[in-house]
Amino acid sequence: MGTRMMNTEQQTADRRRALEAMAAMPAARLAERYARLAEVAPASLPVRGPEIGAVMVRGRAGGGGAAFNLGEASVTRATVKLAGGEIGHAVVLGRDGEKARMVAHLDALRQLPEWVQRIDDEIVIPARQLQNDAECRLAEETEATRVNFFTLVRGED
Repeated sequence: MGTRMMNTEQQTADRRRALEAMAAMPAARLAERYARLAEVAPASLPVRGPEIGAVMVRGRAGGGGAAFNLGEASVTRATVKLAGGEIGHAVVLGRDGEKARMVAHLDALRQLPEWVQRIDDEIVIPARQLQNDAECRLAEETEATRVNFFTLVRGED
């Protein structure tokens, strides 16, 4: 596999992780951080949306069993374009068109080399930290309710 292909795969994976983090960030916190960047960022034009739709959520019994349809979830998608031709996409859970537009604009900006580090430092890394904190809190709450069952073996006389 060539170096160029590895770089492209790495860039795609990095972009995907950044989009996941930005989309998972609470809308109010994202809006605060986005407002500071938007003041100096190149403007974007809407290409599509924001559009609200639904996706089917699938699950697996026990994590490894047969897949089944769990239900539908609302999602909002948006696509924007910068003057330089960079196109940003976003799909976020829920019905928040403004959040989808912000994430799409940030995705487009991250395609500009001079914006990658700034967006990562100001939005992506804090978003990941919020996710990690929430996961740790959930793990602690789960552990606090854990019941350890044990069996005493009694000998027969």
